[in-house]
Amino acid sequence: MIDISFFDFLHDLTNPALAFLPKALLISIISAIVCAVIGTFVVLRGMSFIGDAVAHAVFPGLAIAFALQFSVLAGGALAGAAVAILIAVFSQRRRIREDAVIGIFFAAAFALGLVVISKTQGYTASLNNFLFGSITGVSTGDITFAAIAGVMIIATVLFLLPQLTAVALDRETARAMNLPVFFLDLVIYLAVTAAVVMSVRTIGNILVLALLITPAATARLLTDNLKATMAIASCVGVVGAVAGIYFSWAIDLPTGATIVLVLTTIFLATWVFSPTQGLIRKKKA
Repeated sequence: MIDISFFDFLHDLTNPALAFLPKALLISIISAIVCAVIGTFVVLRGMSFIGDAVAHAVFPGLAIAFALQFSVLAGGALAGAAVAILIAVFSQRRRIREDAVIGIFFAAAFALGLVVISKTQGYTASLNNFLFGSITGVSTGDITFAAIAGVMIIATVLFLLPQLTAVALDRETARAMNLPVFFLDLVIYLAVTAAVVMSVRTIGNILVLALLITPAATARLLTDNLKATMAIASCVGVVGAVAGIYFSWAIDLPTGATIVLVLTTIFLATWVFSPTQGLIRKKKA
């Protein structure tokens, strides 16, 4: 049962005693937009596994940084970037498929994280926050990092949009056109890493894949235009973030899980009612 109306929620956002709430909402919106833009290429390339791999690659970085009393976000970013670079390097040998390379490093990174955790005292509470998200754990520094990183990521993607699109649609043709495929792969992998690190505070390490994939997949059901897909995916992500935080606050539910369920509901509704690709339209046709 919902005990708090949406207007009460908006009022709570202005309450100084609840300063963590607007911070959580703001970083969720920033993360949703960045993940939607990057997720468009992830969905277009059919490489959803990379999001899961990077999310788990961040895991040992968080554990190691905690053990060394270092910034856990910085540790996660470094670990994710390292694995992203390794995936990009090993994926250039076409004899081994990209998904196989991703699977190898995904498992290795997660295993390393488990080994580090087994030797680290007092990590359980922090681990839960990063695995499942926590709206009370967002700092002003997290928001600043997310905003700066988000602007840089989106600016880079827009600057390289034609080249990234060419690689996403046909890698071999892109090679024939003498495009720097390895560099463009690296851009996407590192952008995914940054998007994951930005999102772990609120949505959690386990569920962050949904923020990357679901809005972009929803947008793909509504348009074939790449820029429109990014815009629609961003809107879907923002709606999911705002509604998810509202419901989690009003009904006392886990924030990350609630955001994911809202996004999934939007995807399912689009799957059924999309004017061009919807299930109902196809049945009528």
